Amino acid sequence: MLNPLSRRDAVKNAAKIGSAVALSNAISLPFSATAQAAPEKAVTNGGEIVRHSACLVNCGSRCALKVIVKDDRIVRIEPEDAIDDAVFGQHQIRPCLRGRSNRWRVYSPDRIKYPLRRVGKRGEGKFKRISWDEATAFIAAELKRVSERYGREAIYYNYQSGAYYHTQGSPAWKRLLNLTGGYLNYHNTYSTAQISTATPYTHGKYVGSHFTQIAHSDLVVFFGMNLSETRMSGGGQVEELRRALEASKARVIIIDPRYTDSVIAEHAEWLPIRPTTDAALVAGLAHTLISENLIDEALVNHYCVGFDRSTLPQNAAPNASYKDYVMGTGDDGVEKTPEWAAQITGIPATRIRQLAREIAAARACYIGQGWGPQRHANGEQTVRAIQTLPAITGHFGLPGTNNGNWPYGTPYGVPLLPIGTNPVKTSIPCYLWTDAILNPEKMTALTMGVRGAEKLNVGIKLLFNQAGNTLLNQHGEINRTRKILADEALCETIIVIENHMTPSAKYADLLLPETSYLEAEDLVDSSYAAGSHNYMIALQKTITPMWEVRSTYDICADIAGHLGLREQYTEGRTQAQWAEYHYQQVREKRPYLPQWSVAKNKGIIDQQIATERQSIAFIDFREDAAAHPLQTPSGKIEIYSQALADLARQWTLPQGDRIPAVPEFCVVRESHLNKALTAKYPLQLSGFHTKGHTHSTYTNVLALHEAVPDEVWINPVDASARQLSCGDIVHVFNDRGVVEIPCKVTNRILPGVVAMPQGAWTRLNNEGIDVGGCINTLTSHLPSPLAKGNPQHTNLVEIKRA
Repeated sequence: MLNPLSRRDAVKNAAKIGSAVALSNAISLPFSATAQAAPEKAVTNGGEIVRHSACLVNCGSRCALKVIVKDDRIVRIEPEDAIDDAVFGQHQIRPCLRGRSNRWRVYSPDRIKYPLRRVGKRGEGKFKRISWDEATAFIAAELKRVSERYGREAIYYNYQSGAYYHTQGSPAWKRLLNLTGGYLNYHNTYSTAQISTATPYTHGKYVGSHFTQIAHSDLVVFFGMNLSETRMSGGGQVEELRRALEASKARVIIIDPRYTDSVIAEHAEWLPIRPTTDAALVAGLAHTLISENLIDEALVNHYCVGFDRSTLPQNAAPNASYKDYVMGTGDDGVEKTPEWAAQITGIPATRIRQLAREIAAARACYIGQGWGPQRHANGEQTVRAIQTLPAITGHFGLPGTNNGNWPYGTPYGVPLLPIGTNPVKTSIPCYLWTDAILNPEKMTALTMGVRGAEKLNVGIKLLFNQAGNTLLNQHGEINRTRKILADEALCETIIVIENHMTPSAKYADLLLPETSYLEAEDLVDSSYAAGSHNYMIALQKTITPMWEVRSTYDICADIAGHLGLREQYTEGRTQAQWAEYHYQQVREKRPYLPQWSVAKNKGIIDQQIATERQSIAFIDFREDAAAHPLQTPSGKIEIYSQALADLARQWTLPQGDRIPAVPEFCVVRESHLNKALTAKYPLQLSGFHTKGHTHSTYTNVLALHEAVPDEVWINPVDASARQLSCGDIVHVFNDRGVVEIPCKVTNRILPGVVAMPQGAWTRLNNEGIDVGGCINTLTSHLPSPLAKGNPQHTNLVEIKRA
């Protein structure tokens, strides 16, 4: 028998294999084959110089880049030098293949080079070159025209996440818009609408235990947590997780419709589950925990509201507790046995019982959820159900445990460019901006989640879209979105600020070229998934900005100048001076930091490690719930939420939508349980993050397509029924559209389920087929009940050979 590999041996062997692959592809791929950064003196010969930058894309990580430049051209990109710290020892914040491909992204042939004005129909991508003065004067005039005719609520800054700058990008635009009278705001994000909205009803605010706590765990249960692909770099949480597992040797179970790279890398057991059914699994687990007396109910009732009848709020029905729901004494009268859950989830009842016993018997079980499971039409129920599991098993507030969430990293605290106060208090769910264009009269507080006002008074007439492809590509039901954007009688002016000619950029009336990451200067924070270690990065202009691309700070300053507000906007500072000013603010709190003259040339600046106590969610609450209450109305974990019960009575919901007070399993319209619809479209389609691009950023880097091709995953059972083989070009379709894409036949996905990478750039051929392979051609635009959030993992489709 072969000797079992340790986790560290496996990682070392994988690294050797990866190096061999990288060497074999050295001609076609833009990545250095050397894992360790070369010494400084080795890269300064022959006229080469070192500059420092970062990958600012929204993967959750924040990786520094050492950029080797010669004659004002980028020669190659390497990791920054290794760092020693008390948590990780010697390590690098090493960018992944996406971040290392930034050279190709900078020199991409589809870079936008000059300010452009639309000359054809919206969406055709026909533009003419204009001057920067014409462009900034036009925006200033549009701000005045729309303000005077419609009011500031008609001006909207669209949700985006393509570039996390501090002194340009979003902060620069929001500062300008607030200074000139305000704008219609948004709340939530495409990634986290359901979890960020639902969590306060359970926990009061969003927190989670850092992955460092897994060093004290003996069992780890992840619902859809796929760090190996979504957070795969050295600037993210992968290294933190794997070193913690190396210390604890904890057993890992990952519950996901796909056998992901995280299952492989973490030596995990895979429990394949039907998409959208996690709340049913939790109910089946709870049934075993209750019926086999594996719960300390006195402890649960001390920390929680609504587990059983004894802690229900006064206004609740007597049988409204979660225990009543699970045991069949609630209103629906259905006992949530493991057999019931098995029929819904696809996980055998025997395994559900066994998992419940394993969690109950664990010394310290770390339970967490990724953001994929909640991104469906009833995602709020998934969120609250998974959060209930550690609450009823006592695995919270102690070393090695979590509260069911995915932890945010500890921020370093680098300030943003001050945006001021928005005079417009109205805010819409970020996913509903197309409704605010098309049907503003239907946008109310009680129907569509409008905040700060009872309703919208006017539709969106002037829209700003900066560093984001959500204007078209990343939004649901793309063909619907195309029609809305093409109608100039609806949204009258669309301003797009971009690096590349994306599908969204083609819908601009005015298209402005912004500096890429490697042409920008800034001081940026570590990102939200940097884990317990955090830092800041000083970005340098690694090369002179090419053509006529400009920083959005300078663009906005010019627009403010046309309106007579330049001095108020800049406060007498250039963008570089704002970065220095922010550094001095940080240095006041950390006086040991070097002077700015030194720090601005270092790239990564400092590492601050969160304390052990900071990294455990609910530690103070667990020690003394009365002295350290949560920020819920009761001060406890609210398994039953009276606030949700009240809201459900007040809101007007679409037919079929529900907002239950306890985390029930609510069937979504497009699932395997809809027998009428599955007769036409029998396959459940969900999206996933791929190593080849982050959302839609890097999609246009052709070398990444060679390294990580976009393919739709299909189980051999389903492929055989359709006479499909690996590599066949297929049409994935439903009533919303048709996508053409290669298929990958694999046992790494459940029968009846297919999965497609999200982020490919949509491109229609003459027959209306999306040959770009964008999943959002197929996704619905039916928002979730509570958050009005992104339901894009909720789709039924069929597949046939193209």
